[in-house]
Amino acid sequence: MIMGVLNITPDSFSDGGQHFDTADAIISAKQMIIQGADIIDIGGESTRPGAQAVSTSDEIDRVIPVIEALYRSTDIPISVDTSKPEVMELAVKAGASMINDVCALSADGALEVAAMLNVDVCLMHMQGSPRTMQQDPTYGDVVDDIKDFFSKRIEACIGAGIAEDKIILDPGFGFGKTLNHNLEILKRFDEFRSFGLPLLAGLSRKSMIGTLLDDRNVDGRVVGSVTGAIIAVQNGADIVRVHDVLETKDALTILGGVS
Repeated sequence: MIMGVLNITPDSFSDGGQHFDTADAIISAKQMIIQGADIIDIGGESTRPGAQAVSTSDEIDRVIPVIEALYRSTDIPISVDTSKPEVMELAVKAGASMINDVCALSADGALEVAAMLNVDVCLMHMQGSPRTMQQDPTYGDVVDDIKDFFSKRIEACIGAGIAEDKIILDPGFGFGKTLNHNLEILKRFDEFRSFGLPLLAGLSRKSMIGTLLDDRNVDGRVVGSVTGAIIAVQNGADIVRVHDVLETKDALTILGGVS
């Protein structure tokens, strides 16, 4: 499945400012649907390295009108990219059917709200916070450490009343990882299959792609991002979160034709 990225922010690393107007955001979402997106992931707070926090009220003002409009005008499943319980609750009421949380429901009250809402939840691994995560991230074995984190968060979710079949796992490319950590995760992505849960890979246009391409700027990372998505799918990813929907759809179509 292809998850199209729609950031309602002025400062996201790739599409910041492009969808800050609700009407522009809806146009972009519908274009991604035409191109082949299976899910639209809507976020109102940038989580790029060093990003500043956004208030709950500002995040609500950014994402809720877009979710409401998209829910009224399309049948596409909508994911809300947030760590705040208040935003989760209002987003689901507005039409979202999935919570995508970079903090893996660790905020106060997030587990309880997610359990009450009874929607799919994506638990992402992050070392530190967006403000600090790239300040010398270290691991024993990066894949084993993430698997240990997932085990604990899955247990916490089930303990809070979230059904196991509602849980999706995301190892969090670029969130508190060096380039070598990211490459190791991609290489060993299939090891996360041991949980028997759907896996999400989000490496679209990230700095790992730019670094591998001799510090290529964000707009020049399309082919690298699509290649990364294909490798992730070959290694077990069920969902790829991307900015470039059409290019990813084309590549996955060819892959499916020869698989």
